[in-house]
Amino acid sequence: MTGGKRALLLALPGSEDLADAIAGRLDLSAGRLEWRRFPDGESYVRLHEDPGGRDVLLVARLDHPDDKLATLLFAADLARELGARRIGLVCPYLPYMRQDMRFNPGEAITSRPFARWLSAEFEWLVTVDPHLHRYASLDEIYSLASNVVEAAPALADWIASEVDDPVLIGPDGESEQWVSAVAALRGLPWRVFTKKRHGDRDVSLQLPDLDGLGGHTPVLVDDIISSGTTMAEAARYLTGAGFRSPLAVGVHGLFGEHARETLKSAGLARIVCTNTVDVPEAAIDLTPLLAEAVNGFLTSDL
Repeated sequence: MTGGKRALLLALPGSEDLADAIAGRLDLSAGRLEWRRFPDGESYVRLHEDPGGRDVLLVARLDHPDDKLATLLFAADLARELGARRIGLVCPYLPYMRQDMRFNPGEAITSRPFARWLSAEFEWLVTVDPHLHRYASLDEIYSLASNVVEAAPALADWIASEVDDPVLIGPDGESEQWVSAVAALRGLPWRVFTKKRHGDRDVSLQLPDLDGLGGHTPVLVDDIISSGTTMAEAARYLTGAGFRSPLAVGVHGLFGEHARETLKSAGLARIVCTNTVDVPEAAIDLTPLLAEAVNGFLTSDL
């Protein structure tokens, strides 16, 4: 760290394990952020360490963000009020990125105000593979400094060590950027389904050319596992084409209502994601990559 006292790391509720792991790798002190709700539902927030003159890192898994955003903003504002030198956010899953245009008249493009709120409270952000579709980079809507950690190396390592003769399959066109990146790291074959969406849970797929790949184990790869509908449909196409039971590997395991049931009913052999979200399927640890990105900010003057 350049100047000032040693950085203070604080975890939002539900992110304590990740904060402790990052603190251990960087030899940082993990402070206590006390949070509870008053009987009327409002938040109570208290810092038990003095942040004065220190860099403060807030670690927050922001799946289900509406339940967590007020606490996050209150904690950042409190640290600044008590004299923090700089405030950074370690947010492995960055929400509100998929609403990046007005699909229907009158809709809110929620990615933009969310970016303004975070940019107003934090000097820098570390996140993992945000869902960039119509934005070229976070800089289009975020005014803070950001470091985007790529999960592809960790996914590639896991697949190479755990799956025999894998062929990587993207369940739709948007997944191609992740599938191709993971495949390139290990020289693996890959294909992508094309998808037509008729509704949130109604999709149809077109099978890619899979000639010559019949002896491989299909691994469905995507950035977000949410409803599971598209992955489940792709799995059924693959087993129907005579392939082994496929695996599903995702970066962010959000698992909406009935998603697990949807995926299991499709015959997937295993469902795996990273620890950007705290779920039982989080078998791929991104802590080393997150700690490296955090250290880059702590040792710079921005």
